Amino acid sequence: MKKARYIRVSSATQNTIRQTIKQHQDEQVFIDVISGAVAFNDRPQAQLLIKAIEAGTVDYLTVESIDRIGRDAFNIQSTIQYLNSKSVNLKVENLGIESFANNKPNPIFKMIADVLANVAELTRNNIRESQAQGIKIAQAEGRFKGRIKGTTISDKDFLKKYDNVVKEIKTGVNSMRKIAKLCDSSLSTVTRVKAILDKKENGSH
Repeated sequence: MKKARYIRVSSATQNTIRQTIKQHQDEQVFIDVISGAVAFNDRPQAQLLIKAIEAGTVDYLTVESIDRIGRDAFNIQSTIQYLNSKSVNLKVENLGIESFANNKPNPIFKMIADVLANVAELTRNNIRESQAQGIKIAQAEGRFKGRIKGTTISDKDFLKKYDNVVKEIKTGVNSMRKIAKLCDSSLSTVTRVKAILDKKENGSH
């Protein structure tokens, strides 16, 4: 059995990552520090995991919970279908259930996974709605400190606000659309950051 473990967290220190890897020395460990909204196959470590699967060095994969794969029902289901097509047995640790039973796809796993995939998407949508409602209430009460639509923000503050986008752009590795996905930002935000950086660079000559 060629074991691997996939971990997705929103934030983590290098020390935490090293400790996690030490705890699972019998497995290949792939850790993405990225938003759960980013599609599985757009995540850097998930891409390396897929390469390992294609190379035949992984046939058993463990995740803590279904929502580590994603928060979009279609993306979760398509990822599980891909793993099934490659005969990779997926274990969801918090459920204690595997996608294969007696070397055959486990119908109970599929049923539970489909339900949880939809729950993950619903939870994400509810969080977004709650945040939007909270901002509206705070604005009405004069407590919201964020930028109100129609106001402006300085280039310096804008770059500071989206420093993760700045870092990705400066690597010069990914496309604007890919950076938007990786940083969980809109394409227009990434485009504006790039324009500000270009303006600063041209102004320094």
